[in-house]
Amino acid sequence: MVLCAVAGYLVIQYVTGGAGAPGCKVVSGKGDGTEYEFTPEQAVNAATITAVGTGRGLPERAVAIALATSLQESGLRNITHGDRDSLGLFQQRPSQGWGTAKQIMDPSYAAGKFYEHLVKVSGYMELPLTVAAQRVQRSGYPEAYAKHEPDATLLAAALTGTSPATLTCDGRPAATVAAGPAGVRDALVKDFGRDALDTTADEVAKGAPSSAGATTADERTLVVPVTADGSAAKRTARQRGWQLAHWAVANASTLHIQSVDYAGRRWTAGNTQSEWRAVDGEGAGGAEKTAGSVRIVTAQ
Repeated sequence: MVLCAVAGYLVIQYVTGGAGAPGCKVVSGKGDGTEYEFTPEQAVNAATITAVGTGRGLPERAVAIALATSLQESGLRNITHGDRDSLGLFQQRPSQGWGTAKQIMDPSYAAGKFYEHLVKVSGYMELPLTVAAQRVQRSGYPEAYAKHEPDATLLAAALTGTSPATLTCDGRPAATVAAGPAGVRDALVKDFGRDALDTTADEVAKGAPSSAGATTADERTLVVPVTADGSAAKRTARQRGWQLAHWAVANASTLHIQSVDYAGRRWTAGNTQSEWRAVDGEGAGGAEKTAGSVRIVTAQ
């Protein structure tokens, strides 16, 4: 019994990254009750993997393959150890040409290298997920990726914006310095690329930079206008909006984000139900108007 208890504890520590209670949850947009709970650390990494994939114009299926691979290889954690010289989210090896150790430990770089290899796999969109992942990874356990497909599919649907209002986190601040809207802006660029700013022209609330005498509340708020994704994936503006909104929630603990508004719905840090709730006074018409931008309020 003691051995079983210890084994159970170790499994929980591996899955959650030793961070205790999960803190984040994604549910099925089909209303079938399917859900997956995970930690803020895992949420940040999943959001980065997704942003890098959609930034390259890749479809939701490619994102699901990448997420399932990282779930198997590292538990969606950016770990500094592994088999031989394996490192990071995908356990990529410097000795096998994946990059330097420093590069591989950068989640955006690691995700980019995974996709770079994935798109070279002939017919990867039609292959079983575990086969596509294995042709990139060359793992000693080729069937291991399949068990993560359900969770990866839920995550991909939420983080690409296909399933609206399905990802939530409790938003407990991490032990990091709150960087305000500038920090959110920098993180957006790192994950999505420069186009995240060039094409959406993100700005401080009401269009006024802090240097122009905005109020304290405005200095805490970033408004990201939403436009249709012109990539090969052909995602709608609404999908793009929900991707940005879910990305902000996934990064809430790290970036000290207090609330996110999109399409007449609001997520608020510390809400014990972790729900996306209708904004007071906004009917269907109001929701459509607010679908034109994602409003992110930070701690400072």
